[in-house]
Amino acid sequence: MQQIALPLKKALTNFLKFLLFLSVGLVILYWVYQKQNAAYQAECELKGIAAADCSLLQKVLTDFASADYFWLFMVLVCFAISNVSRGIRWNMLLQQLGFQPRLLNAFLTIILGYFANLGLPRVGEVVRAGTMSRYEQIPVEKVMGTVVVDRIIDVISILIVTALALALEFDTLWAFLQENSTLGEKLSANTPLLIGLGLAGVLGLLLLYLFRERMMRTALYQKISGILMGFVEGLQTIRKLDRPFLFVLHSINIWLMYFLMTYVCFFAFEPTAELSATIALVVFVFGGWGIVIPSPGGMGTYHFLATTALGFYGIAGDDGFSWSNISFFTIQIGCNISIGLLALILLPIINRGSDDGTAEKIVPEE
Repeated sequence: MQQIALPLKKALTNFLKFLLFLSVGLVILYWVYQKQNAAYQAECELKGIAAADCSLLQKVLTDFASADYFWLFMVLVCFAISNVSRGIRWNMLLQQLGFQPRLLNAFLTIILGYFANLGLPRVGEVVRAGTMSRYEQIPVEKVMGTVVVDRIIDVISILIVTALALALEFDTLWAFLQENSTLGEKLSANTPLLIGLGLAGVLGLLLLYLFRERMMRTALYQKISGILMGFVEGLQTIRKLDRPFLFVLHSINIWLMYFLMTYVCFFAFEPTAELSATIALVVFVFGGWGIVIPSPGGMGTYHFLATTALGFYGIAGDDGFSWSNISFFTIQIGCNISIGLLALILLPIINRGSDDGTAEKIVPEE
């Protein structure tokens, strides 16, 4: 009876997590919609348009229907190319461990991971590792280690891209903050709180230093230390690759294609069609951080940050909201859901008979 109860408990826990993350995403999306709808209604009132004929939801649907679908298709092409490079890069790490996985399996399991993330954020990495382990007969802990390395490189990459966007558009971003933010007033009003937080931080660091030896003996410290050491070791494996230049080249291509997914989507929507590649970089960075925040596929958070970034360059909030929906649902429906379902169907078919333990293994050169 207990053996039955445990899977049910786990399934219920996962379902409740799914509802939580979905609710967060929907709440943020609804908040963004309400904010933009209020501004849209005010604009309609100024133009003398009746409220009944002024629906932001209808505008979004109309804008999506009138989008240039050639450019939306190109978004899907960029998505596919980026994940072919991701698959090749992942296989290079697995080959370093002595295995020769198939590129098609790598590509499809990556897409399946994206599909799983729509249900529970970050569960896709586990699904991806487990599926690759099953079909390529590679120990799951080894596969998971390469996934961790893959994600570490992604974190480094998004930080580099963010720094590039800030460097190129610093004046624009700073001017927008000065014109639209009351940050200085808020900081002045909360000076005592900030001083208190600063002193608390210094005291915390001092306590950590004084009790460092005792902390180093705790299980929590050992666990965190082990994780960090694993990250360092994972990054060091890149130096041992046969073709590290090719690894770096595919890493660049992954993020170039991600950027192009935003840029070519600009051409699909008339109000953004004339925006520059530099602006696309800023919107890509803001939207990218929106996807990093735990909500299904970045729902709500992507819309808010992408719309905000477009506002830096004079794109009206309602048009920015329309574009963010066009971009978001093209990627989620056209890429993650459609190709994810295809991966779910194809993986068992193309790997029929692969569960017999006959995976190809190679011996790495000394």
